[in-house]
Amino acid sequence: MSEESAEEGLRSRLTRQGEDALGKLAQDLLENPLVNGAITRAFEAREKAAAAQEVAMGALNLPSAADLERLTRRVRSVSQRLEGIEDGVDRLDERLQDVARNGLAEQLTRIEERLESLARDLAALRESVPGSTEPVPAGQERLRVPQG
Repeated sequence: MSEESAEEGLRSRLTRQGEDALGKLAQDLLENPLVNGAITRAFEAREKAAAAQEVAMGALNLPSAADLERLTRRVRSVSQRLEGIEDGVDRLDERLQDVARNGLAEQLTRIEERLESLARDLAALRESVPGSTEPVPAGQERLRVPQG
C-alpha cells in the first residue's frame, strides 16, 4: 500500500469519525430538554422581536422588510408589463414601416383610380337610362296632395 493511499484512507476515516461525533453531539444537544427549551425560547423571542420591530416601523411611518418585499415584487411586475408593452409598440412600428415600404402611396393611388372608374360607370349608367338626363327639381321631389 502506498503512502498516498494510506494517507487518503486515514483522512477519510478521520473525516467520517468527525462527522459521526458532530452528529452524535447535535443529537444529544437536541434531546437535552434544557438546550431544546433554550432554542425554543430563542426562536419565540426572535419572532416577538420581529413583530415589535414591524410595529415600531409602522409607528414611525417607515416601511418594514415585508413592505419593501411587496413593493419590489410589484415593481418587477410593472416592469415586466412595461417590457411587454414596449415589445408590442416595437412590433407595431415594424409593421407600419413595412406598410410604408410596401407602397402605401401605391395602394391609395389604386383606390383613387378605382373610385374614378366607379364614378365614370355611374355617369354612363345615368346617361343610358331614358329621361333621366336632367335631375328632378327640388320643388317636385315631394308633392303635397290635398286631403279632402
